[in-house]
Amino acid sequence: MLVTEQSSTVINPPVASPLVASPLVAKPTPAKQGASRAMRSGRVIGCRIDETTLLIIGLGQVPAGDVTVGVGEDQTDKRTAFVSEWRLTASSPRASQGFAALIPAGDIDLAMAAIRFGEKETGAPYILAPRLASMEEAAALMLESAGSQSATVINRLVDALMTGDLSRRRLLAIAALLKTTQANDGFIELIGESHDGVTFLQGWSRGMAPGPCRMSLIGRATPVVSECGIATFTRPDAPDGAAGFVGLVKADEAACASDIEGLIFRGRAGWRHVAVHPRKRIADPQETPEHIRSVLMRTHGTPDVLLSLRGAANSFEGKETLSSLPYLVRMGIDGLFEAHAGNLLISGWLYDPDGHVATVRLRRRAAATRLDQHWTCFDRPDVTDSFSDQAHFVPGLAGVQHAHGFVAHAQLSGEDPGAPLYFELTLQDSRRAFLPAKPTRLAARSAALRQIGSIDPANSALPAIVDTHIVPFLTRSSARSVPVIETIVDAGFFDEGKGFPIVLGLGESEEDISPLLALLALDPETRGAPIVIAMPAERFRRQAARLKELARFYRLSVRLVSTKGTGDVYDMLEAGMQALSCETVVSLSASLIPHGTGWYGKLVAAASAMKGSIVSPVLAYEDHSVRWAGSWIDDGNDEQPVVGRYAGYPLKAVTDMKVTSIAAASLECCVMPRDALSRAGGFSGGYLGRQEKGLDLGLRLSRTGYDSYLLPSVQMWGCDDARAGDSPAMTALVEEVDRKIFKSQWLPILAVEKQLEKRPA
Repeated sequence: MLVTEQSSTVINPPVASPLVASPLVAKPTPAKQGASRAMRSGRVIGCRIDETTLLIIGLGQVPAGDVTVGVGEDQTDKRTAFVSEWRLTASSPRASQGFAALIPAGDIDLAMAAIRFGEKETGAPYILAPRLASMEEAAALMLESAGSQSATVINRLVDALMTGDLSRRRLLAIAALLKTTQANDGFIELIGESHDGVTFLQGWSRGMAPGPCRMSLIGRATPVVSECGIATFTRPDAPDGAAGFVGLVKADEAACASDIEGLIFRGRAGWRHVAVHPRKRIADPQETPEHIRSVLMRTHGTPDVLLSLRGAANSFEGKETLSSLPYLVRMGIDGLFEAHAGNLLISGWLYDPDGHVATVRLRRRAAATRLDQHWTCFDRPDVTDSFSDQAHFVPGLAGVQHAHGFVAHAQLSGEDPGAPLYFELTLQDSRRAFLPAKPTRLAARSAALRQIGSIDPANSALPAIVDTHIVPFLTRSSARSVPVIETIVDAGFFDEGKGFPIVLGLGESEEDISPLLALLALDPETRGAPIVIAMPAERFRRQAARLKELARFYRLSVRLVSTKGTGDVYDMLEAGMQALSCETVVSLSASLIPHGTGWYGKLVAAASAMKGSIVSPVLAYEDHSVRWAGSWIDDGNDEQPVVGRYAGYPLKAVTDMKVTSIAAASLECCVMPRDALSRAGGFSGGYLGRQEKGLDLGLRLSRTGYDSYLLPSVQMWGCDDARAGDSPAMTALVEEVDRKIFKSQWLPILAVEKQLEKRPA
């Protein structure tokens, strides 16, 4: 420890209760009297406070306060020093006063430095001793020279030191100065952590007064200056003149309990230092509220401090306390999903027919967000029915509303994801109740699909839930999740395949690809091309053996790639490209079927003619209508800024077109540079379906330097994106969510680009 208590007034202290520590008193350590170095006129001794400040001690007539100081032989280096002076207890003809000055250190040459206090004509010149003194030596010199005035002198110095930027080294120097004048004032015996992030301090002191106190915590981390609410209580076992104290350090400034080594505060008689006792106790968040309650009724302090202590005594202890309330208030959580970095989607219910609840917050350590101000409520008659057979709840059921359900999006700090997560309900009478919660960590897409799948599509609250919670939740989770390859198995002579590799993506919704493999085998151009089939791991375990047999039967060169987890066709296409080392690839969704042979050669020829570009064919429905024939930016359409102009047209309307430049290619089928995906940042993870997900990356590819083209002479057949088992209402809802996410992401970007294009050259 930095200092020890010099008092030895406590003898045989009584045994403390488990919740109240007895005063911990260390053995007295006498202050060092005298110094190994002596002061003499014309020469000053320096001591480094920290990297920016020097303490200079000397003898002579130097005025107190702010004084101009010249440094160096020519005195051209001017600085402003703060000076505290004293009258010598034993004056001599040469000097009757001593002084201590705080000088900005700068680049003073300690080997040979001349210092002049005051103007050149009238100031006193000194030579700085080449060897710096330690803090203990400097403090002892001041104590020996100033005698009974040393406490006043050092208080003035500490006043000046506490106004600048505090560092750990500066605070340690201040503590050493205070120790010299016997300004050690008690000990911190207990440091309590809390789930609220507030740090609780308990100990004893002589100079600590009830009320708000500004103090500096000394710790191994960056020091903080904090407002601390102090309350005192009588300690019969404390040293004479001392009392017990408790305090709460503000949550946003509290240091880690194990890092705190002491504190410095200005008490009734000046600056004081309170050390942390070597045998301190650190209470975890579950224990701290009980420690506060054990002393709360005995404390004295200002009303606001006592109120804050009472609130801390009623803080979260890791237990559910809602069921113990004497009111008709209950709460349940149906789903709590955390995507990443504190991005949460919550659904549940709150039964509060009499309106006792004032606020509902979600908390994790010091991070908190209020839910009831922005959550979307909807009817949950099942909640009302569940309480109908409980007698003490019956009075609250008469004429009660059924809007107990809620959905909310919340964003908390992701700095401590392992800390307990809990709901805090504050009632109208200021008491608090808590409900612990354990989040389910899921990808944002999976969490959103689970949430909207649990709500009736006919529910009138669904549009508000989508706009206010689902879309923001997905937008904040737009960071992509890179597919991870688990297994690679080659069937046939894959490395001997000729031409650009074809990457087949089998997502969650694609059906059996046997017909597609048969068509690839029947086409002379694709029969010899290397084919990569990428699929989720679960599907790989079910189908890998059969696909290997088909590859051998059709004499295809196939590489099977298994990826961890699940994913859509785009995730699988990206994984398949990772399993290759070539420059150019042909992507192909397993849900598409070529419209005739020769498509591969036409795509490859177009890509060879437009090297470094992305070329896509036309996508058509089985009824010979256009599903997709290029994406264009529509400047006048804020609702749908990127459109497909020929969607729904007869296929013959586009087949005679030449190669056409478009805003974004279709990545379901295209020929492209293999590294284009990684250079553009990969597919976004913020979409539920794949239409806007592919369009999003297509636009980013165009802005990364890859031109996109439509090749109308090649057509692929396929249907729209639809997850297996989804109802038409669910499919429509997924499309609506994706359109809103795409619009929020791209409309501002396209608007800026439009303005730039209008500027004159």
